[in-house]
Amino acid sequence: MAKDMEKNTYKIQSGDGIGEVQIADEVIAIIAGLAAMEVKGVASMAGNITKELVSKLGMKNLSKGVEVEVIGTTASVILSLNLEYGYSIPAVSAKVQERVKAAIQNMTGLEVLDVNIRIASVELP
Repeated sequence: MAKDMEKNTYKIQSGDGIGEVQIADEVIAIIAGLAAMEVKGVASMAGNITKELVSKLGMKNLSKGVEVEVIGTTASVILSLNLEYGYSIPAVSAKVQERVKAAIQNMTGLEVLDVNIRIASVELP
């Protein structure tokens, strides 16, 4: 129960007497990570050492390499990516930014202010 209290949640909809919809920031991070991985040229998400160890133990962390900041009805996203060798970094980055922005806006209704990308490494074949 205490673990749930640590997570940030945001009200995205308040119904007319029916109830409200809240979304956790980790859900937004997962949406962003999955959308980024759909882009050709993205090898994987880069994470901090803790998240890397968790993934090596076999537990999937779908928000690895994603930081989300939500203020009101707007969101800012920072992604850390590992790219495949041979792809244009500017082209892949632009596609990732477009796809992540569209996915978050379509699925949550939040306005995405920016999608910042950090290229952590290039993976060789």
